[in-house]
Amino acid sequence: MYIQQLYTNCLAQAAYYIESEGEAVIVDPLRDVQTYIDLAASRNAKIRFSLQTHFHADFVSGHLELARKTGAVIVYGPGAQPDYAAAVLKDYDVLDIGKVKIMILHTPGHTIESTCFLLFDEENNVHSIFSGDTLFIGDVGRPDLLSGNLDAETLGGMLFDSLQNKIKVLPDDCIVYPGHGAGSACGKNLGKETTSTIGIQKATNYALQFTDKQAFIDAVIAEQPAAPAYFFKDARINIHGYESLDKVMDAAMKGIDAATVQLETAEGALILDTRPAAVFAKGFIPGSLNIGLNGEFAVWAGTLVDISTPLILISEEGKEKEAVTRLARIGYENILGYLEGGFASWKSEKLPTSTIKNVSVDDFANLMDSGKYALLDVRKPGEVEKNKVFEAHHISLNKLAAEMDTLDPKNKYIVYCGGGYRSMMACTMMLRAGIKHVVNVAGGINAILKEKPDLVQYFELV
Repeated sequence: MYIQQLYTNCLAQAAYYIESEGEAVIVDPLRDVQTYIDLAASRNAKIRFSLQTHFHADFVSGHLELARKTGAVIVYGPGAQPDYAAAVLKDYDVLDIGKVKIMILHTPGHTIESTCFLLFDEENNVHSIFSGDTLFIGDVGRPDLLSGNLDAETLGGMLFDSLQNKIKVLPDDCIVYPGHGAGSACGKNLGKETTSTIGIQKATNYALQFTDKQAFIDAVIAEQPAAPAYFFKDARINIHGYESLDKVMDAAMKGIDAATVQLETAEGALILDTRPAAVFAKGFIPGSLNIGLNGEFAVWAGTLVDISTPLILISEEGKEKEAVTRLARIGYENILGYLEGGFASWKSEKLPTSTIKNVSVDDFANLMDSGKYALLDVRKPGEVEKNKVFEAHHISLNKLAAEMDTLDPKNKYIVYCGGGYRSMMACTMMLRAGIKHVVNVAGGINAILKEKPDLVQYFELV
């Protein structure tokens, strides 16, 4: 038996390769499936099944791509009603893979059709559970994304029953392989670890401590972050089907010149600049939105950009395909192309450019001492509950667009986040909204804590 976790940091998502005796299955594949095909080929194995824990909302799954290219059978648990050929199995059905077995465990709650896959080893002992979005490390799947006509209370009750009756009864040494890790919007308290055991989770996961159903529902629903709008569109894509990734890539991977960029932006296209924040700050096309490929690019693109928006990409040389692939993973296909030659080609034609001050901690302190700047913290609420710079106003980045009118366009703003990645996105959003004077703190509050901790206010967590 061989198991490999294939973790994608950009989406905080884990797919899995399981193999026995030359037969393989893939659990929750991403849309770009060549990685799984190559892995199976390198091990002289045949991919028999593509196991889907549920209809994913945060990415376009690769189940259809895998079925097209390998003949793998798509498998769902009870309650799934896909608009394409798939095996919808019953609770406790078993798949034989070489000398191991995989049992279907229907665990509704995150969605109606949510299913875990319980793996038995060659000696028929429980080995591990591939828990999808039912059980995470430190958390459970949120029930408030809604499924069918069921509300969050009803789904939360289902999730409680699933955890009590299907998850907590498993052996303590059963390995937990979750569908997501820290950074995913599919839960609110995901740990940094990407594997655990049932025993450890029973001891440490807050959601597994409850014995009262209503108390569990209240706790799990409370303070969930707002789900990006693209979640609901991706869920529909995964139910109804989608275009081949090869066709999407062929359409998007085309270089366009500066004149075309100007024409398309005049018609409403958005320039999405994927260069690192520090590089972007030194020069960019006015009106660009910066989301660097070096961070959680897909998650933030899905949060800040409407899925229907026509996009023109600015990338570092050789990074164009990566940008298109990451966008396609979350269903963003309205990509008009990328600027041929990148920002350098725009600059060489002496077209208008902008810059953003990206200041050190010392310069930040001096600017604050001048009294001419307002300070904006764009981190998540949980981060700000621990500490913030004195006098900072807080608006989470995911809420900035909706609350932009609370900022005074006449003010000068210094913006910070944890490390400078999100704050640069915020600066570009503010510029696009007509706020002309923005400054980014390079290194964010992490740098401030290291170099000038006296500027930071700390809060005692109860």
